[in-house]
Amino acid sequence: MIGASLTFPLVSRRRLIGLQFGSMHGARRGSGSDIAGSRAYVPGDDPHRIDWGASGRLSAARGTDEFVVREYFADEAPRVVVCLDRRAGMALCPPALPFLHKDEAASVALEMIEASVAESRGLIGLLEVDGRDGVVGWCPPASGRRTLATIDHELPGRRAAPVDAVTTMFEFLTLHRRAVPSASFVFVVSDFIEPTPLDTWEWALDRGWDIVPVVVQDPVWEQGFPDVDRLVLPLSGPDGRVRAVRLEKGESRRWRERHEARLSGFVDGLRSLGIEPVRVSRDDHEHVYDAFLRWSMERQAAWGHAA
Repeated sequence: MIGASLTFPLVSRRRLIGLQFGSMHGARRGSGSDIAGSRAYVPGDDPHRIDWGASGRLSAARGTDEFVVREYFADEAPRVVVCLDRRAGMALCPPALPFLHKDEAASVALEMIEASVAESRGLIGLLEVDGRDGVVGWCPPASGRRTLATIDHELPGRRAAPVDAVTTMFEFLTLHRRAVPSASFVFVVSDFIEPTPLDTWEWALDRGWDIVPVVVQDPVWEQGFPDVDRLVLPLSGPDGRVRAVRLEKGESRRWRERHEARLSGFVDGLRSLGIEPVRVSRDDHEHVYDAFLRWSMERQAAWGHAA
């Protein structure tokens, strides 16, 4: 696969001091995956950390009930969750038309994020919402599992998500703080044709997550609008339905101005919160890679400016 070797550095919003991010476990104890040692159980310890084999041996030797818990090195590798918008509008446009195929662009972005997390020895998970019955498709961050493309195919959310799907996914993640703690990357892949309110982004930032919106929009019909006044066109709306539409004189310009203002207002609002989005307007691997690499380099440049 062409995009399999294309990875970009996962650069945190906050500059880290010490070893390369994601290269190995940390020196401090915490909620990681590598065992640092064992000690006696004390009230308040997580029962899931009890080493039942060691506890049984110690209890037999002492003739009393003894419990031993494992201690772990804290993971310094990144934790990443990809929130994938599956509204009907994200299925545009039909394969036969020479415009942005948003579902394909989203799949390429998903593939590239996963490869980059693997390169950083991190953990990655996937979240989708099914608007038909409120079902949430959730695969917590993990490594050494099936590819996200396979998991995505098996999850219940299949392009039926509600308009406020992004807000719903953020609210869901707050219930899983053990799997998605502070400093976790949360990539949100959507066209944001219905922009998520700024207070929602600010609320998500307050959870301590490193939020990265991936804006997937067609440059012709969604970021702008061509001059097609007085022509009858088959246009597909956000609900996926195709309608024959005839635009009156001046309508193309008004739609173009509306779309440009919507995008610039959304991006400017994100930047006012310190969030720099990744902007994707084509579905080929090279373009998507350039978009993520540009985002990564801008973050690294911001580090140097801050220093």
